[in-house]
Amino acid sequence: MSYIKRHIEDVIKDALSEKGAVCVTGARQVGKSTTLKENFPAFKEASLDDSRLLRLALEYPEEFFVQFSPPVFVDEIQYAPSLFSSIKLYLDKIGTKSTEGNSGTISGEGTKPNKDNKGMFLLSGSQRYEMMSGITESLAGRVNLIDLYGLSTREIRAENFREPFLPTRDYCVRRNPEPLEYHEIWGNIWRGFFPELVRDSMSLPDKLPNGFAWQRFYSSYMRTYLDRDVSKLANVGDLLQFERFMTAMAARTGQLLNLAEVAKDVRINHATAQRWLSVLVASGIVFLLQPYHNNHLKRIIKTPKVYFLDTGLACYLLGWENPEVLQNGAMSGALFETFVFAEILKSWVNSSGVTPIANVFFYRDKDGNEIDLLIKHNGTLYPIEIKKHVGCRKQDISAFAQIDRIPDMQRGEGCVICMASDALPITDKDRAIGVSYL
Repeated sequence: MSYIKRHIEDVIKDALSEKGAVCVTGARQVGKSTTLKENFPAFKEASLDDSRLLRLALEYPEEFFVQFSPPVFVDEIQYAPSLFSSIKLYLDKIGTKSTEGNSGTISGEGTKPNKDNKGMFLLSGSQRYEMMSGITESLAGRVNLIDLYGLSTREIRAENFREPFLPTRDYCVRRNPEPLEYHEIWGNIWRGFFPELVRDSMSLPDKLPNGFAWQRFYSSYMRTYLDRDVSKLANVGDLLQFERFMTAMAARTGQLLNLAEVAKDVRINHATAQRWLSVLVASGIVFLLQPYHNNHLKRIIKTPKVYFLDTGLACYLLGWENPEVLQNGAMSGALFETFVFAEILKSWVNSSGVTPIANVFFYRDKDGNEIDLLIKHNGTLYPIEIKKHVGCRKQDISAFAQIDRIPDMQRGEGCVICMASDALPITDKDRAIGVSYL
């Protein structure tokens, strides 16, 4: 199958016109390398998955960019953080020689480095935290960081709409999508959103991989992730136990994080559980959604919620072997919520390249009032509930009233995201919005 166009492409091109380097981070196999190679074919490529190139980068970093002179794309750069210093020296040297600026947008075939030090290096890596110390120490002010997630439903359907999701009437009018079929929603949730698996499934008559192909993909994914990322970068000795830890976390997607309970189930101590959780977060496997709080809220739960960022990987770990079993299973609601959250997150990341950690929250207080998701935008809080059913009732949005009680905070339009095929009013300010609007 041909390349699936990514909505973040223009963000990367703009970022590369602004700084000497762009570093694209995200989970393994979300399409970092493919996206960069497709959009910047003039850049030389050096993948540090190649043991020979890795040895050169580790032992002779000052000579690495003699062999691979910019413009260059270095893949999996987290394996050789010593290269960051060499990149800094190169950019600073070129910058001092520059006599004129020319920071036009970098794009397409024939791309050349600017006369100043812009647009020289494309970098990618699947362990953001491993790279951050090197970037902070060596490339501060010289690199733009871009986050990339798995394919969005918009990208899979080749839609051009790129606005970040907001539960407003104006957004819904502009969005106006073709409805997703019920079986298509559950099929996507089960299959997952890794580009390779999506491309392969597009060539099949029913648009879904068979069970064996699906299992082979995720089995191979887990082996690669454990062998290359977890064992090398996180220094985890017992990979089987780490996989059990991943499974325990997948079983809690969409729930409040109870790390003590997970540690007990997996038979590890709490410190180990904390360290392993940081590995999953750093490698883009899970996302910790923080609770909303301010100085006026005294009874707020302070524990984060945990979400797997790819529902297909969660289904594989939990043993849901086809979409029909999944949609009727005990975790269907949690996985539907996980899917919705990830789609909303992608819509924001793909419009800016940055994960909006400071702008997405959930609400839960000690009286049991809960709102699945809050989006903070331009000083306004937009409340969102997520339900897997079709019909919605006013009681689904009863907790929205808690936002009205927060001093100095404006409550925007809210919604229940559900299986409806349209966007229909619940109140004057709130509506039920079908999942196809994400």
